Amino acid sequence: MNGRLVYPVMLLSLLVTLLAGCGDTRSSAPEESAESPPAAVTMPEKKPGDFAFSVRYGITARNEINTFNGTVTKDLISNGTATINLRLTDAEMDDIYQQLRGMNALGGLELEIKDKTCGREPYTEELWTIQVNGQQETLNWSEANCEITADAKRFEALRIKIVKLVQSRPEYQALPEAVGGYD
Repeated sequence: MNGRLVYPVMLLSLLVTLLAGCGDTRSSAPEESAESPPAAVTMPEKKPGDFAFSVRYGITARNEINTFNGTVTKDLISNGTATINLRLTDAEMDDIYQQLRGMNALGGLELEIKDKTCGREPYTEELWTIQVNGQQETLNWSEANCEITADAKRFEALRIKIVKLVQSRPEYQALPEAVGGYD
């Protein structure tokens, strides 16, 4: 009877040992930190033909300038949103590209604030999608923690410049005024 019991126990022990070994997928290579930033992408000196971007911004991030589809959306607050077709000129796109390139927009940016002890509502949000040579990068941040990083401030300054450019166009000026506000 002992002989019958020893064989299944040895088989079970061997199976447990094999399964435990199969679950270990660690390699001898050093582990990358989950916090490490993505690899930087260098933007070419000359604007590629597929360069496009969209930026959503504001308290609910319902305002949007989208060069992928040539539209601008205005947040009308309690009246929803209004979207128009509006394309930036090649010269404007060249200028924006060069500014993004100068900011190293596709690599090594610090966009998350470290001190999260402060909080506010409502807060503004900003979400950029940038496409260069078939690669898209999404960058976002908010003022929920009262401040934004220096890199986010550079993006914000560029976005304000782009918004002023868009707001100077007759198509935008024909949009209805926003009604209401955010508390």
